[in-house]
Amino acid sequence: MKLIIAEKPSVAQTIAAALGVKEKKDGYIEGGGYLISWCVGHLVQLAEAAAYGEQYKKWSFESLPILPEEWQYAVDPDKGKQFKTLKELMHRADVSEVVNACDAGREGELIFRFVYEAAGCKKPMRRLWISSMEDGAIKAGFASLKDGQEYDALFASALCRAKADWLIGINATRLFSCLYGKTLNVGRVQTPTLKMLTDRDAAISHFQKEKYYHVRLDLSGAEAASGRISDKAEADALKGACEAETAVCVSLTREKKTAAPPKLFDLTSLQREANRIFGYTAKQTLDLAQSLYEKRLLTYPRTDSSFLTDDMGGTAAGIIALLCEKLPFMAGADFTPEVVKVLDSKKVSDHHAIIPTMELAKADPDALPESEKNILTLAGARLLFATAEPHIYEAVTAVFSCAGTDFTARGKTVLAEGWKELQRRYRATLKDKPEAEDGENADVTLPELSEGQGFPNPAAKVTEHTTTPPKPHSEASLLSAMERAGNGDTDPDAERRGLGTPATRAAVIEKLVKGGFAERKGKQLIPTKNGNSLICILPDILTSPQLTAEWENNLTQIAKGAADPGEFLSGIEAMARELVQTHAAALDGKKDLFREEKPSVGKCPRCGSPVHEGKKNYYCSNKECAFVMWKNDRFFEERKTAFSAKIAAALLKSGKANVKKLYSPKTGKTYDGTIVLADTGGKYVNYRIEVQKN
Repeated sequence: MKLIIAEKPSVAQTIAAALGVKEKKDGYIEGGGYLISWCVGHLVQLAEAAAYGEQYKKWSFESLPILPEEWQYAVDPDKGKQFKTLKELMHRADVSEVVNACDAGREGELIFRFVYEAAGCKKPMRRLWISSMEDGAIKAGFASLKDGQEYDALFASALCRAKADWLIGINATRLFSCLYGKTLNVGRVQTPTLKMLTDRDAAISHFQKEKYYHVRLDLSGAEAASGRISDKAEADALKGACEAETAVCVSLTREKKTAAPPKLFDLTSLQREANRIFGYTAKQTLDLAQSLYEKRLLTYPRTDSSFLTDDMGGTAAGIIALLCEKLPFMAGADFTPEVVKVLDSKKVSDHHAIIPTMELAKADPDALPESEKNILTLAGARLLFATAEPHIYEAVTAVFSCAGTDFTARGKTVLAEGWKELQRRYRATLKDKPEAEDGENADVTLPELSEGQGFPNPAAKVTEHTTTPPKPHSEASLLSAMERAGNGDTDPDAERRGLGTPATRAAVIEKLVKGGFAERKGKQLIPTKNGNSLICILPDILTSPQLTAEWENNLTQIAKGAADPGEFLSGIEAMARELVQTHAAALDGKKDLFREEKPSVGKCPRCGSPVHEGKKNYYCSNKECAFVMWKNDRFFEERKTAFSAKIAAALLKSGKANVKKLYSPKTGKTYDGTIVLADTGGKYVNYRIEVQKN
């Protein structure tokens, strides 16, 4: 019996279908000499700090740094039943070998090995390494299983990554949370990502708007503009001078330009485009792509490659033919695909680019939920664009001289629409038209011009403009920034570049929002007050992408077997020690940075400080002042009236509060009256009733 362990139940079911295994059991599928089971993501993880001793249960500065000598592992408490199933299957007498069919990559290796080791399994281990969930790819993968030990170095790099993130994440999070009295999540990827948001926010808030002007000449249908002029009077003077002179064409250049088709999607570019066109968050796009992958309609989404392998030409051609049939916007399009453009095995790491699969032949895209159909169509459209002809146009630049100043007119004539024709057809099907990307200016055709041609007394006008601040980050622009961060410091062959992986970037953004360090406003991502405060107290090593670049360089060498994992981890431990030693106290004047500002009920009648609401009272925020109004004051209890914040606010504002249905202990009836604050400055505050006269 071979035991096959996949990363998720849906993948296990797809493998079972490809291998003809049909008998469903509790937690696995059996048949034909196979047992197929699954992990449910990260089933086993590095144990929490509390597992290393009682002293770590409570967060305290004194217990830092936490540096485990013997690392411990813990089964996710919500997934205990599945772990028990896997352990029993691994130890079954008729199981001769275990096949790791988790996702092909560093994290997939980690997920499987943690379960294998935590279950105490010693049976031979083999590795399935595939990028597509199609039957053909699965069968081919099983026909060429590798010895699991060939991936030991990859596992070593995955384990180093997990331990390093644990060491820095837990120590830095506890350290700064203890120093500043608030839970402050600090992480190698999360914190530099937040820094990008705060940097952009600062650039916007410090931006000084400035006016500038252009003088524009109308030259028989060609509009030629001056450079920027900062002074209005100067622009007006130039306008007047031009209208009295002749504008002469001093240079005319025609340049044939080619806009190459876009590349295929990796996960990050798919997330960016889905955010721009549909407003989906990175997490929503990943979830939709994952769902389509599990329905076998899309290839593996967690990829950072934008090419297909050299042997996929036939498959790609078949899928393109299907797309031309299935996508309504392709009806009548003149299109001959050049598949060779998207093939390059050298540029494919663990997984190739995201494209639809041949399963599309049996599927009806209209039967899918709209959001899934949008992602499938987007990925299909990108495969068509990427294999289409280039867009070719002629750019014309004419420079005119008038009144001693140069004026420029630009024109563009399309010679061959190429892939942009397909893009135009696709965009016409969208409900909401996305914003134009930079450089997507409308075509302008210039009239026939020649050098030396003169235009006497041209009509001129002055246009006023204002410099604009940078835009806040959208999810699309933040994903681009994460992808590029630190790349100049990262080895070209590192497995991961930028901040996070295509698979984790969405989760990082969600964590920042959930932790209250960033918020979404429409498509924009804005840092909160706590987000800005966190960045201002942290050292550069934790807010710069540099650390990630260094780690990834080291992890790449470990994965190749060219660097020592022990050496890497002792460097990380030294860094954790140094962090704690260097930051033994809160920064001067920053101790109260994260103190919650309680809303004020009103001003204290004695000292003018804000009065806050506590659980049992309304108290003056000035510690020197003794003013306090108790919610359970006998005056209110006797009158069967809750001392609400509304009453407290009225008393503090005007010394009076109109209250309905006051109970009279003497008559047993209720009446409407005015409560008056009668503060004599003593320990207790007094109140009296001013009865309303009918």
